[in-house]
Amino acid sequence: KRRIGYLPETPPLYHEMITDEYLSFVGKLKGLSGAELTKRIEHVCERCAITDVKKKQLGKLSRGYRQRVGLAQAIIHNPEVLILDEPTAGLDPKQINETRDLIKGLAGDHTIILSTHILPEVEQTCEQVVIINKGKIVATDSVRNLRSRARGGEAVIVEVAGGDGGLETEDVRQRLAQIAGVSNVTLKESHDGHYTFEIESEKDFVRGDLARAVVASGWELNELRATAMSLEEIFLQLTREEAAVKTEKPAAEEAKKI
Repeated sequence: KRRIGYLPETPPLYHEMITDEYLSFVGKLKGLSGAELTKRIEHVCERCAITDVKKKQLGKLSRGYRQRVGLAQAIIHNPEVLILDEPTAGLDPKQINETRDLIKGLAGDHTIILSTHILPEVEQTCEQVVIINKGKIVATDSVRNLRSRARGGEAVIVEVAGGDGGLETEDVRQRLAQIAGVSNVTLKESHDGHYTFEIESEKDFVRGDLARAVVASGWELNELRATAMSLEEIFLQLTREEAAVKTEKPAAEEAKKI
Protein backbone atom coordinates (compact mmCIF):
# COMPACT_ATOMS: atom_id res chain seq x y z
CA LYS A 1 0.00 0.00 0.00
CA ARG A 2 2.90 2.36 0.69
CA ARG A 3 3.98 2.02 -2.94
CA ILE A 4 0.56 2.79 -4.43
CA GLY A 5 -1.51 5.99 -4.56
CA TYR A 6 -5.13 5.85 -5.67
CA LEU A 7 -7.67 8.42 -6.84
CA PRO A 8 -11.16 6.97 -7.45
CA GLU A 9 -13.59 8.60 -9.87
CA THR A 10 -15.14 10.54 -6.98
CA PRO A 11 -12.35 11.99 -4.78
CA PRO A 12 -12.57 10.57 -1.22
CA LEU A 13 -13.00 13.91 0.54
CA TYR A 14 -14.63 14.87 3.85
CA HIS A 15 -16.38 18.07 2.82
CA GLU A 16 -16.53 19.51 6.32
CA MET A 17 -12.72 19.41 6.69
CA ILE A 18 -10.20 22.12 5.77
CA THR A 19 -7.84 21.21 2.90
CA ASP A 20 -4.56 21.06 4.86
CA GLU A 21 -6.35 19.40 7.79
CA TYR A 22 -7.59 16.70 5.41
CA LEU A 23 -4.14 16.16 3.88
CA SER A 24 -2.65 15.88 7.36
CA PHE A 25 -5.30 13.27 8.22
CA VAL A 26 -4.53 11.22 5.08
CA GLY A 27 -0.78 11.58 5.60
CA LYS A 28 -1.05 10.14 9.12
CA LEU A 29 -3.04 7.21 7.74
CA LYS A 30 -0.17 6.62 5.32
CA GLY A 31 2.36 6.54 8.15
CA LEU A 32 3.71 10.09 7.95
CA SER A 33 4.26 12.32 10.97
CA GLY A 34 6.07 15.39 12.30
CA ALA A 35 8.36 17.40 10.05
CA GLU A 36 8.09 14.83 7.23
CA LEU A 37 4.30 15.18 7.15
CA THR A 38 4.50 18.98 7.13
CA LYS A 39 7.04 18.86 4.30
CA ARG A 40 4.90 16.49 2.22
CA ILE A 41 1.78 18.63 2.68
CA GLU A 42 3.66 21.70 1.46
CA HIS A 43 5.05 19.72 -1.47
CA VAL A 44 1.76 18.24 -2.70
CA CYS A 45 -0.06 21.57 -2.29
CA GLU A 46 2.50 23.24 -4.51
CA ARG A 47 2.67 20.35 -6.97
CA CYS A 48 -1.10 20.13 -7.37
CA ALA A 49 -1.60 23.93 -7.37
CA ILE A 50 -3.86 24.01 -4.30
CA THR A 51 -1.75 26.26 -2.03
CA ASP A 52 -4.33 29.04 -2.37
CA VAL A 53 -7.10 26.81 -0.94
CA LYS A 54 -5.14 25.23 1.92
CA LYS A 55 -7.31 26.97 4.50
CA LYS A 56 -10.64 26.52 2.72
CA GLN A 57 -13.35 24.01 3.48
CA LEU A 58 -13.38 21.14 0.99
CA GLY A 59 -17.13 21.31 0.50
CA LYS A 60 -16.84 24.88 -0.79
CA LEU A 61 -14.24 24.11 -3.46
CA SER A 62 -15.03 23.82 -7.16
CA ARG A 63 -15.05 20.39 -8.81
CA GLY A 64 -11.67 21.13 -10.38
CA TYR A 65 -10.07 22.02 -7.04
CA ARG A 66 -11.61 18.96 -5.36
CA GLN A 67 -10.02 16.82 -8.08
CA ARG A 68 -6.64 18.43 -7.40
CA VAL A 69 -7.00 17.80 -3.67
CA GLY A 70 -7.83 14.19 -4.55
CA LEU A 71 -4.59 13.96 -6.51
CA ALA A 72 -2.70 15.55 -3.63
CA GLN A 73 -3.97 12.94 -1.16
CA ALA A 74 -3.02 10.17 -3.62
CA ILE A 75 0.64 11.30 -3.72
CA ILE A 76 0.98 12.54 -0.13
CA HIS A 77 3.18 9.52 0.74
CA ASN A 78 5.19 9.76 -2.52
CA PRO A 79 4.12 6.38 -3.98
CA GLU A 80 5.94 4.74 -6.87
CA VAL A 81 2.68 3.90 -8.65
CA LEU A 82 -0.33 6.21 -9.01
CA ILE A 83 -3.69 4.75 -10.11
CA LEU A 84 -6.25 7.24 -11.44
CA ASP A 85 -9.84 6.22 -12.19
CA GLU A 86 -11.63 8.58 -14.63
CA PRO A 87 -9.69 11.64 -13.35
CA THR A 88 -11.40 14.13 -15.70
CA ALA A 89 -14.99 12.85 -15.44
CA GLY A 90 -17.44 15.70 -14.79
CA LEU A 91 -14.92 18.49 -15.32
CA ASP A 92 -15.39 21.43 -17.70
CA PRO A 93 -12.97 21.86 -20.65
CA LYS A 94 -10.68 24.26 -18.76
CA GLN A 95 -10.51 21.95 -15.74
CA ILE A 96 -9.86 18.96 -18.03
CA ASN A 97 -6.85 20.69 -19.60
CA GLU A 98 -5.51 21.68 -16.17
CA THR A 99 -5.91 18.12 -14.87
CA ARG A 100 -4.21 16.66 -17.96
CA ASP A 101 -1.25 19.01 -17.51
CA LEU A 102 -1.04 18.07 -13.84
CA ILE A 103 -1.07 14.34 -14.62
CA LYS A 104 1.64 14.76 -17.27
CA GLY A 105 3.73 16.69 -14.74
CA LEU A 106 3.35 13.93 -12.15
CA ALA A 107 4.47 11.30 -14.69
CA GLY A 108 8.08 12.36 -14.18
CA ASP A 109 8.04 11.15 -10.56
CA HIS A 110 5.47 8.33 -10.62
CA THR A 111 4.35 5.46 -12.82
CA ILE A 112 0.76 6.43 -13.61
CA ILE A 113 -1.99 3.96 -14.48
CA LEU A 114 -4.99 5.77 -15.96
CA SER A 115 -8.26 3.82 -16.03
CA THR A 116 -10.87 5.47 -18.25
CA HIS A 117 -13.61 4.93 -20.82
CA ILE A 118 -12.94 8.40 -22.26
CA LEU A 119 -10.61 7.33 -25.07
CA PRO A 120 -9.69 10.84 -26.30
CA GLU A 121 -8.34 11.32 -22.77
CA VAL A 122 -5.98 8.39 -23.34
CA GLU A 123 -4.77 9.88 -26.64
CA GLN A 124 -4.02 13.19 -24.93
CA THR A 125 -2.35 11.79 -21.82
CA CYS A 126 -0.88 8.30 -22.16
CA GLU A 127 2.31 6.93 -23.67
CA GLN A 128 1.31 3.27 -23.47
CA VAL A 129 -2.19 1.80 -23.88
CA VAL A 130 -3.71 -1.44 -22.61
CA ILE A 131 -7.10 -2.32 -24.13
CA ILE A 132 -9.18 -4.74 -22.05
CA ASN A 133 -12.33 -6.43 -23.33
CA LYS A 134 -14.45 -8.50 -20.92
CA GLY A 135 -11.54 -8.94 -18.52
CA LYS A 136 -9.04 -10.00 -21.20
CA ILE A 137 -6.16 -7.92 -22.57
CA VAL A 138 -6.59 -7.64 -26.35
CA ALA A 139 -3.83 -5.10 -27.09
CA THR A 140 -0.84 -3.41 -25.44
CA ASP A 141 1.11 -0.78 -27.36
CA SER A 142 1.62 2.93 -27.95
CA VAL A 143 -1.24 4.86 -29.56
CA ARG A 144 0.83 5.39 -32.71
CA ASN A 145 1.64 1.69 -33.08
CA LEU A 146 -1.97 0.70 -32.43
CA ARG A 147 -3.06 2.98 -35.27
CA SER A 148 -0.54 1.41 -37.63
CA ARG A 149 -1.56 -2.10 -36.63
CA ALA A 150 -5.26 -1.33 -37.01
CA ARG A 151 -4.83 0.08 -40.51
CA GLY A 152 -2.00 -2.22 -41.49
CA GLY A 153 -0.06 0.81 -42.77
CA GLU A 154 -0.58 4.54 -43.21
CA ALA A 155 -3.50 6.65 -44.43
CA VAL A 156 -2.80 10.00 -46.07
CA ILE A 157 -4.99 12.90 -47.20
CA VAL A 158 -3.87 14.60 -50.42
CA GLU A 159 -5.48 17.70 -51.93
CA VAL A 160 -4.56 18.51 -55.53
CA ALA A 161 -5.61 21.07 -58.15
CA GLY A 162 -5.13 21.13 -61.88
CA GLY A 163 -2.73 24.04 -62.17
CA ASP A 164 -3.33 26.03 -65.37
CA GLY A 165 -5.59 23.36 -66.82
CA GLY A 166 -8.21 21.09 -65.37
CA LEU A 167 -7.61 17.54 -64.31
CA GLU A 168 -9.47 14.26 -64.51
CA THR A 169 -9.99 12.73 -61.09
CA GLU A 170 -9.69 9.23 -62.54
CA ASP A 171 -6.25 10.13 -63.93
CA VAL A 172 -5.17 11.28 -60.47
CA ARG A 173 -6.59 8.19 -58.81
CA GLN A 174 -4.83 5.86 -61.24
CA ARG A 175 -1.50 7.71 -60.97
CA LEU A 176 -1.50 7.62 -57.18
CA ALA A 177 -2.60 3.98 -57.16
CA GLN A 178 0.54 3.06 -59.15
CA ILE A 179 2.84 4.15 -56.30
CA ALA A 180 4.51 1.20 -54.57
CA GLY A 181 2.75 0.29 -51.35
CA VAL A 182 -0.51 2.13 -52.09
CA SER A 183 -3.48 -0.21 -51.59
CA ASN A 184 -6.45 2.10 -52.13
CA VAL A 185 -7.20 5.62 -53.42
CA THR A 186 -10.58 7.22 -52.71
CA LEU A 187 -11.90 10.61 -53.81
CA LYS A 188 -13.28 12.17 -50.60
CA GLU A 189 -14.46 15.58 -51.82
CA SER A 190 -14.11 18.17 -54.57
CA HIS A 191 -14.76 21.93 -54.70
CA ASP A 192 -13.72 24.78 -57.01
CA GLY A 193 -11.23 22.64 -58.93
CA HIS A 194 -9.64 21.22 -55.76
CA TYR A 195 -9.82 17.47 -55.16
CA THR A 196 -9.19 15.63 -51.90
CA PHE A 197 -8.14 11.97 -51.95
CA GLU A 198 -7.57 9.52 -49.12
CA ILE A 199 -4.73 7.11 -49.85
CA GLU A 200 -4.29 3.92 -47.85
CA SER A 201 -0.95 2.17 -47.94
CA GLU A 202 0.43 -1.17 -46.83
CA LYS A 203 3.51 0.50 -45.38
CA ASP A 204 4.39 3.72 -43.57
CA PHE A 205 6.11 6.76 -45.09
CA VAL A 206 4.65 6.87 -48.62
CA ARG A 207 4.13 10.62 -48.35
CA GLY A 208 7.37 11.48 -50.14
CA ASP A 209 6.47 9.28 -53.11
CA LEU A 210 2.98 10.80 -53.24
CA ALA A 211 4.32 14.36 -53.25
CA ARG A 212 6.82 13.59 -56.02
CA ALA A 213 4.12 11.90 -58.14
CA VAL A 214 1.76 14.88 -57.85
CA VAL A 215 4.42 17.46 -58.70
CA ALA A 216 5.86 15.38 -61.57
CA SER A 217 2.38 15.11 -63.07
CA GLY A 218 2.09 18.90 -63.21
CA TRP A 219 -0.63 19.18 -60.58
CA GLU A 220 -0.69 21.58 -57.65
CA LEU A 221 -0.13 19.95 -54.26
CA ASN A 222 -2.23 21.95 -51.78
CA GLU A 223 -2.24 19.58 -48.82
CA LEU A 224 -0.52 16.39 -47.72
CA ARG A 225 -1.05 15.02 -44.24
CA ALA A 226 -1.35 11.74 -42.44
CA THR A 227 -4.76 10.86 -41.11
CA ALA A 228 -5.19 8.61 -38.11
CA MET A 229 -7.87 6.35 -36.77
CA SER A 230 -9.20 7.54 -33.44
CA LEU A 231 -8.58 5.36 -30.41
CA GLU A 232 -12.33 4.79 -30.25
CA GLU A 233 -12.27 3.30 -33.78
CA ILE A 234 -9.28 1.13 -32.86
CA PHE A 235 -11.00 -0.07 -29.68
CA LEU A 236 -14.15 -1.03 -31.60
CA GLN A 237 -12.13 -2.81 -34.29
CA LEU A 238 -10.08 -4.82 -31.79
CA THR A 239 -13.05 -5.80 -29.64
CA ARG A 240 -15.05 -6.84 -32.72
CA GLU A 241 -12.16 -8.99 -33.89
CA GLU A 242 -12.00 -10.61 -30.45
CA ALA A 243 -15.73 -11.31 -30.52
CA ALA A 244 -15.47 -12.76 -34.06
CA VAL A 245 -12.69 -15.14 -32.98
CA LYS A 246 -14.78 -16.37 -30.05
CA THR A 247 -17.74 -16.95 -32.37
CA GLU A 248 -15.65 -18.87 -34.91
CA LYS A 249 -14.16 -21.30 -32.37
CA PRO A 250 -17.46 -22.93 -31.24
CA ALA A 251 -18.58 -23.10 -34.89
CA ALA A 252 -15.35 -24.89 -35.87
CA GLU A 253 -15.69 -27.34 -32.98
CA GLU A 254 -19.28 -28.08 -33.94
CA ALA A 255 -18.21 -28.69 -37.56
CA LYS A 256 -15.60 -31.22 -36.39
CA LYS A 257 -18.28 -33.17 -34.51
CA ILE A 258 -20.45 -33.32 -37.62
